[in-house]
Amino acid sequence: MSNPQQLRYSKEHEWLTAADADGVSTVGITSHAADALGDVVFVQLPEVGDTVAAGDSCGELESTKSVSDLYSPVSGEITEINQDVVDDPALVNSAPFEGGWLFKVRVADEPADLLSADEYTAFTGN
Repeated sequence: MSNPQQLRYSKEHEWLTAADADGVSTVGITSHAADALGDVVFVQLPEVGDTVAAGDSCGELESTKSVSDLYSPVSGEITEINQDVVDDPALVNSAPFEGGWLFKVRVADEPADLLSADEYTAFTGN
C-alpha cells in the first residue's frame, strides 16, 4: 500500500491530514506501522479534551505480537476519537488511512520535521 501524497508523516509512523477550517487534523498510523504490529487487538486512545504534545505518547496499540506506544505528531487538543477503532481494532490493519484513523486534534503547534509521503517512503524503505 502506498502512502497517500496529501498526508504528512512522523518518524514514529503516524500520519496527519492538513488542518480543516477549524484547525483540526486527523491522525492515524501508517500501513507500514500496522504491518509491523501485526493484528491489532486493542486500542487505547487519548480522551477528548486532553492536551497532547508533539512526539509524546498519548495512547497504545496492542497486537498479537506486541504493545506499541501511540505518539502525537503535533501539539494540540483532542477533539474526537474514533470509537469504531476502539470497538473494532482490526480497522487499524484493514484500513489504516481510511476507517482506521485514531483521533482528531486541534493543532496548536506543528513540528518542522514532519515528512512528505515521498520522504516517509524513503525513510521506511517501502
